[in-house]
Amino acid sequence: MGEKPTAAYILVLIGGILILINGIILLAASTVAAAIIASIAPLAPVAAFVVALGAIGLVFGILLIIASTKIKTGVPSTVKTWSIVALILSILSIFTCSGFVIGFILALVGAILGLTWKPPAPTPSPTTTAPT
Repeated sequence: MGEKPTAAYILVLIGGILILINGIILLAASTVAAAIIASIAPLAPVAAFVVALGAIGLVFGILLIIASTKIKTGVPSTVKTWSIVALILSILSIFTCSGFVIGFILALVGAILGLTWKPPAPTPSPTTTAPT
């Protein structure tokens, strides 16, 4: 494996961007629809729920992008911690904005790659002995 978990970084980043874009689209569309639906009293809570889903999708997307940058550091404890965060966020994104489904899959696979990444073993430095 490489020095840093580059594949995990890229997959979580792309997944986070897709989830963010999906959240933006859902939030924009639901805000416009909420203004129309709010006039119909029984549907007002539904409109508010869809707006909340879009807002949560934005937060998940931003947090996944942050997680990807932390995974890129290559520090083993940081990679493991933020891979767990990315795994949880990607699973929770199923219920909000899954990033057109492919965003969820990419973030999930990237998080798993981050969890299974092992830092390279330090190579022993060659010692030279003086000839006798």
